[in-house]
Amino acid sequence: MTTKEVSTMIRQGFISDTSLSFSPSRPLSRVSLSPSSSPCKPLSPPPLPPPPPPPLTRPSPTLFEMMNEEQQRESRNSDESRRKLQDRVSRVLAEAPFRNNPNWGGFGDVKLTVVSRDGFSVTMDVHRAVLVDRSRFFAEKLGRDRERGVSHSVEICDCDDVEVYVETLVLMYSEDLRRKLMGEEVSKVLGLLKVSAAIMFDAGIASCLEYLEAVPWSEDEEEKVVSLLSQLQLHDSVTEVLKRVSTEPSTSTRADDIFLRLLTGVLQAKDDKARREMKTLISRLLREDTSNHSNRLDVSKETLYHLCHRCLSSLILCLSEATCMDEGRRDRGVLMGEIAREADNMQWIVDILINKKLGDEFVKLWADQKELAILHSKIPTMYRHEISRITAQLCIAIGRGHILVPKDARFSLLSTWLEALYEDFGWMKRASRSVDKKLVEDGLSQTILTLPLQQQQAILLNWFDRFLNKGDDCPNIQKAFEVWWRRAFIRQYVADQDNSQLQITICDYPS
Repeated sequence: MTTKEVSTMIRQGFISDTSLSFSPSRPLSRVSLSPSSSPCKPLSPPPLPPPPPPPLTRPSPTLFEMMNEEQQRESRNSDESRRKLQDRVSRVLAEAPFRNNPNWGGFGDVKLTVVSRDGFSVTMDVHRAVLVDRSRFFAEKLGRDRERGVSHSVEICDCDDVEVYVETLVLMYSEDLRRKLMGEEVSKVLGLLKVSAAIMFDAGIASCLEYLEAVPWSEDEEEKVVSLLSQLQLHDSVTEVLKRVSTEPSTSTRADDIFLRLLTGVLQAKDDKARREMKTLISRLLREDTSNHSNRLDVSKETLYHLCHRCLSSLILCLSEATCMDEGRRDRGVLMGEIAREADNMQWIVDILINKKLGDEFVKLWADQKELAILHSKIPTMYRHEISRITAQLCIAIGRGHILVPKDARFSLLSTWLEALYEDFGWMKRASRSVDKKLVEDGLSQTILTLPLQQQQAILLNWFDRFLNKGDDCPNIQKAFEVWWRRAFIRQYVADQDNSQLQITICDYPS
């Protein structure tokens, strides 16, 4: 084709002009020709533009992008930490006595560089005479008799804390280390002690130990102090520091004497407010999780049961005196207050037994208190209901599986004390805010349901009659009644005598 024909076809849209370029991201609605071309009507209308693409949504970041972002964030944090460290070290060095101090003969003759594990380094000009005089480590490395006037270059690598190392070197120039350490944090002094021990800076070690012996520690600081001193193995020099946490080799007998004294003191306290506070404190301390302390000394089972028997004897004595009391003897109200107090003491010891998982023997002991149960029935309810809370405690613990005793012991407990619990329940829930009515009812229900079905039936039929007459003054154990009903009349599980299909044949062989 001639040039004129080609030009005409380009103008009419049949052949694209390679000299024109378009952005692939933008749809074209009209085409502009080169300036040398003259406009001409196309043979057919241009095609409609494609619909605009949907708006782009930001895709979820890829794993690589997230890792890269995390690295950048860590890098920024690292840079910020490095900048803060540089600022702190600069402040320490600005006040360092070896900087242009004429007392030390001008600039130092040892170029000392301290390098951290991550590569951060600090270089100082210090004085060989000070290093050798104060540190047995530097005395060995630099030598006491080396030629004077010779400069040395020392580099200490892989330091845990460059800042503390620099501060320790500054301390070596101080004549009053004790004053220098005043007001410092325990954690800072522990760091100084660690470096002082590493470079055998004896005066620094002694001053740090003197500081640690004199200041109070928090519990976290106490663990750090004990841990570091055991690592450094400074032997006799740490004895004074550790006296506040170490005792003479103790036996369980000696510790138990202390526990007995403390518990007895609470039981016999004269100030009620102080007594309540100490009960709470001792209970919390005895409950503390000490699984990480294998050598822990704890109150013994014998001590706790000794206190139980003492409380029982006091209760029986008080109730006996109350039942045969006449008008001419001591005030009845005072005696009834003593009954409530002794019952409260018993509840406290029982609570400790349950938490120590030692309550099984007490269930049997309490179930055997027939005499106490008889005396209990002769005392007005308003004075005796605290005693029934002990029974409620045991039922709650049995119902939760915190006390495991045979069914005979469980039935004996209810046989002795259930009637008293029924009688006192109304007073219990009204007189004491600490009594959780639902908790007592659930514990009693679960305890009853652990008994053989015939015993459940006897107890629950008796409760049914009582509840109809007493209403809310009787524990509501309908859930136990429902379970017993279904067991007795609906499910009716009958154990087979022998449902095993296994057959055994025994053959004798001549020997």
